[in-house]
Amino acid sequence: MDILDIYQNVINGQASEVEAGVKAALDAGILPGEILSKALIASMEEVGRCFESGDFYVPEMLVSARAMQSGLKILKPYLVEAGVKTAGKVAIGTVRGDMHDIGKNLVGMMLEGAGFEVIDLGVDVPPEAFLKAAQNGAQIICISALLTTTMAGMQTTIEALKTANIREKVKVMVGGAPLTQEFANRIGADAYAPDASSATRMAQQLIA
Repeated sequence: MDILDIYQNVINGQASEVEAGVKAALDAGILPGEILSKALIASMEEVGRCFESGDFYVPEMLVSARAMQSGLKILKPYLVEAGVKTAGKVAIGTVRGDMHDIGKNLVGMMLEGAGFEVIDLGVDVPPEAFLKAAQNGAQIICISALLTTTMAGMQTTIEALKTANIREKVKVMVGGAPLTQEFANRIGADAYAPDASSATRMAQQLIA
């Protein structure tokens, strides 16, 4: 089992094969950072490309992301031990009053697949929880909404960051089915992501 096998098994959504492949690669002495970058991150970049070209849909992305996570779970302690740096720290949650989590979960998995440390705040998240995450070092706050009635909570969260004088230190990315770039601009978000693949790219640009 080599890195290319792990890469292909992530794309194919073969979770048990990915787990076995990561264990075998570690046993063979392949560096944890190399497995992360060449197998897991590279495969999720390909999954993102497949989604954007219309070859993959949300279910395929989810299956691949779950396979990637099964390998990452095994790899994480080795990455920490080796001192491999993350791409950045992101806190993600669905806005207060909204209980939808499929989109949020997929964005979180895609961000993990891109090497980010992801703090999942869950659903129905109040502004105070996003604020606390920012105060605890999150560089990007990702806020999701699926209901038009809860979208206003995104602006409330941004206002809370301003009131706490931390807005300049954190980037805010918003997303969800009813959102538009115009809405994101209006509430003062730093980025709008229409889907999980573009959210990963946006996060990389915001950190850069």
